[in-house]
Amino acid sequence: MSTEIVESIQDHQRQHRMDLFKKRVRHIPTYLLLGLWSGFTIFAILWVMLSSVKTTKDLFKDVWALPDKLHFENYAKALVAADFEIFFLNSLVVVMTSVIVILVLSAPASYILSRKKFKGSNLITMIFIAGIGIPFPLLFIPLFQILTNFAINNTLFGLGVLFIALSLPFTVYMLTSFFGSLPVELEEAAIIDGASDFQVFFKVMFPLGMPGLITAAIFNFIGLWNEYQLALVFLNNPKYSTLSLGLYSLSNGMEYTGDWTGLLAGVVIVMI
Repeated sequence: MSTEIVESIQDHQRQHRMDLFKKRVRHIPTYLLLGLWSGFTIFAILWVMLSSVKTTKDLFKDVWALPDKLHFENYAKALVAADFEIFFLNSLVVVMTSVIVILVLSAPASYILSRKKFKGSNLITMIFIAGIGIPFPLLFIPLFQILTNFAINNTLFGLGVLFIALSLPFTVYMLTSFFGSLPVELEEAAIIDGASDFQVFFKVMFPLGMPGLITAAIFNFIGLWNEYQLALVFLNNPKYSTLSLGLYSLSNGMEYTGDWTGLLAGVVIVMI
């Protein structure tokens, strides 16, 4: 190999290393910012968890000290004082059911809108997109009237209906983009093999769309699990309260009793 070729290869390698180094240097501010934010978040979570196993006296004596003894009775007090087991069950039932129904309704609709072009398909897609930008508080009065007329207001069933209806636009929009990115050749091959439209969807596209469905399920579950406004407006019976409402009632109760460690134990329960 000639000297010129060797020097050219070495120059190329040096240039590649220099470009890689510059790229990493440009990302240092971003890494620092994300690292600081992650460190702060981890520190806050750990502090809440450690403080939840202290006594209130120890907490105010030194907020940064490690507990000498673990007081897990704070969690028992939080569960009993605010009926957290009922709130947890309510949230689990209504959120899990809503997420399943959302996926069952949005997956076929998204597939059709992404693959089949028919009269009004673009209009339907635009309606779903427009539904994402509507603030929930603007819908409180008409939704309250509708649920009252159907006699499902102040029930977990009514809250689940709201969760499903208000989550469908975002889910359909996200899954439409995902199904649209899947190769059309797989559908054509299945049709050539004699598969019907239902078989193409359930045996070919549905398994391929599983990553998108799982992503949509995670987004919806987190959003509905933390939802507070709808539960506050449409649930007035304490026995139907979700975890977000239970944490709020626990906060009010612990504020007057001064049991801040019990409140922090409730926060940990909700986080978990």
